[in-house]
Amino acid sequence: MTTLAEDFELHKLTPQCGAEVRGLDLSVPLAPETVERLRLAHAEHCVLFFRDQTLTPPQLKQLGQHFGELHLHPAWPRLVAGHPEVMEIYADENTKRIAGEDWHSDVSCDPEPPLGTMLYLLEVPPLGGDTLFANMYAAFEALSTPLQKLLAGLTALHDGEQTYRGRYEGMEEEGKVYPRSEHPVVRTHPVTGRPLLFVNRIFTTRILELSQTESTALLQMLFRHIEQPQFQCRFQWQPGSLAFWDNRCTQHHALWDYYPHRRVGHRVTIRGDAPFFRQN
Repeated sequence: MTTLAEDFELHKLTPQCGAEVRGLDLSVPLAPETVERLRLAHAEHCVLFFRDQTLTPPQLKQLGQHFGELHLHPAWPRLVAGHPEVMEIYADENTKRIAGEDWHSDVSCDPEPPLGTMLYLLEVPPLGGDTLFANMYAAFEALSTPLQKLLAGLTALHDGEQTYRGRYEGMEEEGKVYPRSEHPVVRTHPVTGRPLLFVNRIFTTRILELSQTESTALLQMLFRHIEQPQFQCRFQWQPGSLAFWDNRCTQHHALWDYYPHRRVGHRVTIRGDAPFFRQN
């Protein structure tokens, strides 16, 4: 059995970011036309949300594979047994730090950063644990024309070493080399063709064409600009919720305001391609 495209509806969460998908059972294979409609909505709305789903790790992998080959994380040590593509997301009273505590695009340090990520939560805290998402199309469009033109000619370094080294308990790091890549500061989305900002607090360390002082000042301004509420939506999780975000055009921030409660889920990430900028 497959689920057809006309079987679901899209409902926007905010003017700039996020849409809830209603009427889809993600545990069954999706029809090609459903996948295509979701692919276009994903690129347009930056993040799609699904409620009341029941997914095993194989079903979550199957869902992700509708959109591309699955990505293997370069640093995450906690994986579902027998499923190296499925990350176990877990926090409790013994957790010292969680993933995604600041604004970022997943693994942007990779030469080919992920296309998107699916996070499915099984257990949520009684309060808190929301995730914030921000639209990078809108963040770029809100900049002045002179600044847009300046940024469109620049390249930034994204460094996994500063983020991953020593971060996760249980990670064997001897001889480990983390990815480090150069990407355009303004990226063209391969589906929509729209320009967007592609720098983030966790991974972006330097704008290569500028002096260190200039780079630091410009990056700090861009980080503050990106994180303004008008570009955002906020998702309140429930057990059985799934979020599918587009790493190319959104950033996200996982709030850790629920200590010492538990938050448990599974995540798969879909491989992407090398960022590029094409002048319109």
